Amino acid sequence: MLSEDMWETNLLLFLYRCWASKLTLSIQCSSPIIQDTADMALLCNRGWSSNHVIRVCDEALISPLGYEHWKGQVLTADELHVLYEGIKLNNVNQYDYVLTGYTRDDSFLDMVVDIVQELKRANPNLVYVCDPVLGDNGAMYVPENLLPIYRCKVVPAADIITPNQFEAELLTGRNISSEKDAVEVMNLLHSMGPDTVVITSSDLPSPLGDQYLVALGSQKRVTADGTMVTQQIRMDIPRVDAVFVGTGDLFAAMLLAWTHLHPDNLKMACEKTVSVLCHVIKRTITYAKEVAGPNRRPSPAQLELRMVQSKADIEDPAIVVNAVVL
Repeated sequence: MLSEDMWETNLLLFLYRCWASKLTLSIQCSSPIIQDTADMALLCNRGWSSNHVIRVCDEALISPLGYEHWKGQVLTADELHVLYEGIKLNNVNQYDYVLTGYTRDDSFLDMVVDIVQELKRANPNLVYVCDPVLGDNGAMYVPENLLPIYRCKVVPAADIITPNQFEAELLTGRNISSEKDAVEVMNLLHSMGPDTVVITSSDLPSPLGDQYLVALGSQKRVTADGTMVTQQIRMDIPRVDAVFVGTGDLFAAMLLAWTHLHPDNLKMACEKTVSVLCHVIKRTITYAKEVAGPNRRPSPAQLELRMVQSKADIEDPAIVVNAVVL
């Protein structure tokens, strides 16, 4: 059993015993020494905690990017190649899942795709989960030369992607102004490669009012008799008046875990994923307000996601958001 201090120390590699022979390579970029959300979430998840998770980060930072100041080192594509070669030499490169997030270097992103493709040749059943971090609210916060790499290489290699509305629009070249548009964009993303697409947030109006944001998902799968079926869903998620770092990482990691446990039920996987986020955020806000004190705005440090304290909810979340099948 790991102590809380060990959970909160962000190591370069997390190595755990394999459960059901599942092995995950997590390439989490801009990863803070203080905390890494995606890997911590996977390891807190009961269905994943005994799995083997190997983590490589392309930036070792002293704090998340949400802080006013941050320092650290950036891993180059050549250095990633050296690390991966070391993994291969130790014969621990038979992966079942790959999880990737933010990067801002084109050569590093190209190298990630090369690694994923090599791993898929070794294991055709490998599932690649990609959070295609490009920007939000109408603005890119990565170099524009990454977009064609995502469009032409990353998305076609991915099995599950978790863009927000802006990222989905960038990847497809289509605007989303209605639920119908969102469904068409998800279908376009399916045609590019991924079987599962979840638009994690959007500007679409919710039937529950402006205190909710809309997320949408789509999953294509082949049934036992060879029939292709598609399940598409909408979720109305309560808005929170606060800014957190790591919620996208948490979403992608939880979607990986819950689609592993519910591979043919996107509705259930998304309900559990979003419910985990709601529980973690609620606990984080409660803690931050208590520490900050009355009438004081919590600091970035106080708003760091309370992952360890939310372990029970990550393992078995009470469903607080129900998805609607479209």
